[in-house]
Amino acid sequence: MEAIQPPIHNKSGEPAGVAGIAMDITESRKRKDQVRYVQWLESVRTLAGGIARDFNNILTAITGFGDILRRKMRENDPLRFYAEQILDASASAAQLAGGLLAFSRKQSINPKPVGLNDIIKKMENRLVSILGEDTEFISALNDENLSVLADSGQIEQVLVNLVSNAKDAMPDGGVLTISTGRTELNAGHGKKHGHGHRPPGIYGCISVSDTGKGMNKKTRERIFEPFYTTKEAGAGAGLGLAIAHGIVEQHNGYIDVRSKPGSGTTFCIHLPCIKKQVAGRKQESRERESQSHRKNRGCA
Repeated sequence: MEAIQPPIHNKSGEPAGVAGIAMDITESRKRKDQVRYVQWLESVRTLAGGIARDFNNILTAITGFGDILRRKMRENDPLRFYAEQILDASASAAQLAGGLLAFSRKQSINPKPVGLNDIIKKMENRLVSILGEDTEFISALNDENLSVLADSGQIEQVLVNLVSNAKDAMPDGGVLTISTGRTELNAGHGKKHGHGHRPPGIYGCISVSDTGKGMNKKTRERIFEPFYTTKEAGAGAGLGLAIAHGIVEQHNGYIDVRSKPGSGTTFCIHLPCIKKQVAGRKQESRERESQSHRKNRGCA
């Protein structure tokens, strides 16, 4: 509170009170903090994108010469094993560079119409192998195979990152559930819930839920920050969820998290549905009407 007038005196000349104006600047501070965070995040993304591109150029040379070296070796050459190790390490490094590009939103994507259920079914075995034998895997797919415009490989990478984090949250095993469904985004919903200006409409959802230890509010608020991690030093770079966030945003979608300590965690990927879904329904309806009409004519 700031006094904008001198003290008020009574008839005896003694101070009797003050007049002032108090202003709640909580929302103003939040907006300023959000602007600073966005500016910082864009700077980190620019840095990550530049490093990833330069790193890719170096990897191209390493992979190229490594491949030439392997080709010139005999199958029984004892040194061939080391050449293959170089190429395997280069492939892993290339995946990391691709993840950095995805985080920086500078990675080229090849979006095509794809059903959410199809993505899950395609990689079920891979996800089960990540979880191991101590964790039960449950797939709860919606009857409607919602279509979205997406790069399947990129969305698969998001799911791998989420499932890997879920495994770490359940060191003694548990249950992981992947489900699909739909949600309708109203005007202003994205801004209200911190997802930016998202166009209203129908969104297809992939939910990844675990029965792990969960997260407190402080961790939830920072979970998508690059290089933020709750793991021990050397156990992770803190880029997995930041990369997932960048990939989903590049698909004009958003990702959110629900979690409480001791109650597990649920990540929800929201991707805008495409009109093909609606067109498909209309086509099926027309085909059913046509079949019904032909049957009626045959019975007449």
